[in-house]
Amino acid sequence: PQQLSEICDNGIDDDMDGLIDLNDPDCNCSVFAPVSLIPNPSFEELACCPLSLGQIECAEAWVQASEPTTDFIHNCGWGGPIDYLPPQPFPDGDGILGIRNGRTPIQGETEPSPNWKEYAGACLFSPLLAGTSYRFEFDVGFSDRDHSPPINITLYGTTDCENLPFGIGNVRLGCPTNGPNWVRLGASFLSAGAGNKWMKASIDVLPEEDIKAIAIGPGCHRRISEYDLYYYLDNLLLDKLETFEFQISGTSHPCSDDYRLEMPKRENTNYQWYKDGVALVGETSHRLEQMHGEGDYQVVITTVGNCQVSSTFSHRVPNIQASSQVSICQEDTYSFGGRELATSGRYLHTFKSADNCDSTVNLELTVLGELSETVSARVFAGEAYEVGGFKVYKEGRSDLTLVSSNGCDSLVQLDLAYYDVFIPTAFSPNNDGINDQFKVFGTDDLAEVISLNVFDRWGNKIADGKEWDGRVNGQAVSPGVFVYIVRLRMADGGERTFKGAVTVLY
Repeated sequence: PQQLSEICDNGIDDDMDGLIDLNDPDCNCSVFAPVSLIPNPSFEELACCPLSLGQIECAEAWVQASEPTTDFIHNCGWGGPIDYLPPQPFPDGDGILGIRNGRTPIQGETEPSPNWKEYAGACLFSPLLAGTSYRFEFDVGFSDRDHSPPINITLYGTTDCENLPFGIGNVRLGCPTNGPNWVRLGASFLSAGAGNKWMKASIDVLPEEDIKAIAIGPGCHRRISEYDLYYYLDNLLLDKLETFEFQISGTSHPCSDDYRLEMPKRENTNYQWYKDGVALVGETSHRLEQMHGEGDYQVVITTVGNCQVSSTFSHRVPNIQASSQVSICQEDTYSFGGRELATSGRYLHTFKSADNCDSTVNLELTVLGELSETVSARVFAGEAYEVGGFKVYKEGRSDLTLVSSNGCDSLVQLDLAYYDVFIPTAFSPNNDGINDQFKVFGTDDLAEVISLNVFDRWGNKIADGKEWDGRVNGQAVSPGVFVYIVRLRMADGGERTFKGAVTVLY
C-alpha cells in the first residue's frame, strides 16, 4: 500500500510522489534563523497609527530615547518627511523608524544644530551578557545624496532600563555617551551614494557588562550641513553571534582526503545530514563521517519539539588550470606526466596539487633546432614567457641565444605582446551608470569569461556567472572587500585562472 506521507530521514520516496525527503512538501522544517532580543524589531506592532513627526510611542515597546524625537513611519498613516521620502518597499512589513543626524536652523535660529541627534530605545527581552559575542543586523534606508550622506549608525547600551530616556531636557546633548550610564557597543559606516535605497548592515558586539537596554541612532561626531540629514531603520535583529554563525562549514581544504562538512556542536541537539535534499542515512553527527561527493548539503537540527533546517552549503571540488611554455634542445627530453617528451607540441595532463586537487596543466613544448626561428607569444603584464631558461617580461622583439646542457644552441627571435585584458580592483554598484558591474574587460585577446565566482570574507560563495552587480539575493552588499576567482579563455586557446580582491564602493 502507498505510504500516506513522506518519512523525511530515510532517503526513500515513501509516498511514491517522485519527491524524496526535504524535496517533498511533507517534510517542512523552519529555516534556522536568529530571533531578535529587541522587542518589535520591525516596528509592526502598533499602539496607535502615526499621524505626523515623532510618535515613536505608537510602536509597541519603543521609546523616545533622546530629547530630539525620532519619527515613526507606517503605511497605516504618516509616510515620512515629504522632502526626503523613504525608499520603497520597506525591507520588512509596514513600519520603519526615521532619525536625524543634525538639522538646519528652524524659526528663530541662525545656526544649524549639529548635535541634534535622534535615538530610539528599547528594553531587551533578555540582557546582553558580559563576555558573550552578539551580532546586530539591520537595514538602513537612504533618501538621496544631500539628505542621506555617509553615516556611522551606532548601537549604544546601558545596564538599566531606567536609563531610558537619557539627556532629559537637553536637546543638544548629542549621543548617549555624552551623558552618564551609557556605553558605545559598536558602529557600522554606511554610504549609498546618490541612490534612494535600503542597505543591509551589521555590528558585532562583545559587551563588558550586562546590557539591558539599547539605543540606536547616529554616531557622536558633529555633522554640520546645509540640509537636514535623515535616515531610516528597519528589521533590527540582535542575537548571539553563534546563532548567525550556526551554519555548515568545511574542516579543511576541499580537496584534502580528511575534508568534512560540519555544524557547530550543541548539547541536546540531533543532526541529520542531506545532500540535494535526500537524507544521508547514518549521518547523524554534527560532522559528516565521510564526504558523499559534490552537491548541495543541508542539516536538519532537531531539539525537543523543534525542527529547523540549515541554509544550503554547495560543495564543489576545485580544478586548477595552468599553462606552461617550455623549450628544449633537439637532444633533450622533457618529463611530463610520466612521459619523456621529445617533440614540439601541446600536451595536457592532470596532476595532483599539494592540497590533493586536480591540477590540469596545458604544456606548450618547443624543441629548438640549430637554425633561427621566430616565436610569437602573448602573456599577461607581470607574467614571463620562458624560452629555454630565459624569462622575458617586456613586450617587443627579443633575440635569444639558447644553449642546452648538451651544448646545443639556437637563435630565437621572440615577439612578445601583452594580452589586452583588464580586471578592475573596485566598482560602485550604485546605479549611476558608471562602473555598476564587476566584470572582465578585454579586446579580441579575450575569447570568453568561463566563470566568475565571488566570495565573502568567510569564504561563502555569494555570486557566480560572467559578471556581478554587487547584490546577493537581490540585496546590495555592504561596502567592503570581496574575493574573486575568474577563469578566462584566451583567443589562442589558453585558459587562465586569476584570484584577487575587489572593493565595493558606494
